[in-house]
Amino acid sequence: MKLKKRISRFVNDRKHRFKVLERRGLYSKLDDRKYSTKKWKAYFGTKIDFDNPKTFNEKMQWLKVYDRKPEYTMMVDKYLVKDYVAKLIGEEYIIPTLGVWNSYDEIDFDSLPDKFVLKCTHDSASVTVIEDKNSIDHAYLKEFYSSRLAVNYFYKHREWPYKNVKPRIIAEKFIKDDINPELRVYKVFNFGGVPNTIQMINGDKTGHEYINYYDTDWNLLELRQNYPNGPVDEKPACLDEMLRLSAKLSGNLPFIRTDFFVVNGKVLFSKFTFFSDAGFAEFEPEKWDRIFGDLIKLPEKSIG
Repeated sequence: MKLKKRISRFVNDRKHRFKVLERRGLYSKLDDRKYSTKKWKAYFGTKIDFDNPKTFNEKMQWLKVYDRKPEYTMMVDKYLVKDYVAKLIGEEYIIPTLGVWNSYDEIDFDSLPDKFVLKCTHDSASVTVIEDKNSIDHAYLKEFYSSRLAVNYFYKHREWPYKNVKPRIIAEKFIKDDINPELRVYKVFNFGGVPNTIQMINGDKTGHEYINYYDTDWNLLELRQNYPNGPVDEKPACLDEMLRLSAKLSGNLPFIRTDFFVVNGKVLFSKFTFFSDAGFAEFEPEKWDRIFGDLIKLPEKSIG
């Protein structure tokens, strides 16, 4: 146990050192391949094999550098993607947009309902749930969203699809699941257009979430990443529908994660994710890194 703690501390120190040097701009001029090589060494302590990648995480890095198509930018834009998805699977799966603005000062709060959700179009984790607009701390939110709009999310992990997304703020309809008090998120791993695994997050962004992984028949998998497993979840009645939608949305892409909410039994599209955990989350047991890696058939290089 002491050895395990020492190894863990060493790995965390290595990651911390990389993050500190990155914040100081030491790696800002590196091209994307060199950057990913450097970051890989800091996170995993090994040399990445770009020429013959085998694992899931290795192939995530390869796809960042060598699989770049113009439509990927639209697919990660949280505003533009809605029309794209609606045309593929129908408007009924889309959370309604209440407005879109270039800055916080442009937001017309008088036109918004008492409850709504704010988020940026170009990044991750900028979601603010407003349950009473009369209690908004505008000074705080203006500072928060001004800082988020100024950041190009691409540079966090060099995920190319985000590089050219126009930074904006959108408001969405407030959604609440009356069946489960904490909104559940279902993230389907698709390989070559075939749904394979569902990552189910209970209590997302609450600080006490747990994550379970299931196969497409809803058998619990012995698999962990980032968060502990929890009790076995009830199979959603809409699972077959979700898998059907995932197959339609994922096309023939080598890998894409299709994320959904289930609200009062209804499936709602959340977002596309091209690189799950940016390809920097360890798998426990480690064998899953290779199992998922074997399912990714890399395309011809296309640098957009």
